[in-house]
Amino acid sequence: MDYTQQPIRVSLRKVIRYVRLFGLARTWMKVQAHYHMKKEFTGQQPLSVPTESTGKHVGILGCGKFAYANVAYYIHKNFGAVIRGVMDTDLNKAISLAQRYRTDYYTNSADDLINDPHIDLIYIVSNHASHAEYAMAAIRQGKAVHIEKPHVVSEDQLVRLCTAIRAYKGCVRLGFNRPESKLGEFLKQQLDTQTGPAMLNWFVAGHAIPDGHWYFAEEEGGRILGNLCHWIDFTMRLIPEPNRFPIQIIPARSRRADCDISVSYLFADGSIGTITFSAKGHTFEGVRETLNAHKGNLLVSLTDFQTLRLDNNARVIRRRLWFRDHGHQQSIKTSYLMRTDASKQESLKMIWETGYLMLKTKEALDTNTTIRVTGFHDP
Repeated sequence: MDYTQQPIRVSLRKVIRYVRLFGLARTWMKVQAHYHMKKEFTGQQPLSVPTESTGKHVGILGCGKFAYANVAYYIHKNFGAVIRGVMDTDLNKAISLAQRYRTDYYTNSADDLINDPHIDLIYIVSNHASHAEYAMAAIRQGKAVHIEKPHVVSEDQLVRLCTAIRAYKGCVRLGFNRPESKLGEFLKQQLDTQTGPAMLNWFVAGHAIPDGHWYFAEEEGGRILGNLCHWIDFTMRLIPEPNRFPIQIIPARSRRADCDISVSYLFADGSIGTITFSAKGHTFEGVRETLNAHKGNLLVSLTDFQTLRLDNNARVIRRRLWFRDHGHQQSIKTSYLMRTDASKQESLKMIWETGYLMLKTKEALDTNTTIRVTGFHDP
């Protein structure tokens, strides 16, 4: 919903609610991001790539709301004015982000950033179908790459991306932020103390998206790859690595394959994970998500990555954050640090397995059939 077009009383209620949920600074950036998307600059042309080094070394491909209010915001907040170049096919968005974060140049050509010798790290935040293509081009130029979700939209892209990473020793991280949230990390640690199979049950209420939205373009992968991939990835990561594969994917769908769906995963150790995704109308507080889980003696209740309750026999642990933390800041920071710390990189095995699982989940829901998938194999 475009709140810039709503009555002032509705917009004010939204802002007040978001201040409570995310804090003043984050809310202010979210408000600015809405207006950022509407800015127009008449008669502007791309700025030439400066030949000299200015000390700035980060590039951003894609300058939409997420890039403006999350990626650029957290880079600038934690590391200062290090963004050298930004690109968007809509030059207006590139100019707006460049002005806000004082970059050296803006452009509507991805090649300008990919071939810039003074950029050593690129965050890819463009349309979904372009993520893997831009990543492979940047990897071939020896750049570290943060790929926002989804990292691929087809099995062909997944094979070619993994091949490029191996051939060029690519330094890559994926933008699945929830595992890096404060409560997500703590939850994983606690589940790993228990033995036996787990039961994981997600309920997610997402925004309704109109039929003409670009998410639904065939080449972009739809909402399974665009939204559900978050919970597919995190569910898999909550299962200990040796116990994951083979996985049986069991779909249940309504009239549409990627709205109002439920999908269950039967893991190799007998663990079961279920994700129910509902998209009916507008959610005033953004995406709502609840996880209920049981493993060993541990009962888990996680709500909106803000409150967590753990029951372990008679012991009860409660964690409540002042504001929601979906892990965006930590994910973006860690990607910045991987340039000099190889331990921060994503493994080729994880890049393949989380990508393959989400692609096969889409196939299972599209065809309404059960699918069995195996783990990593050398592409």
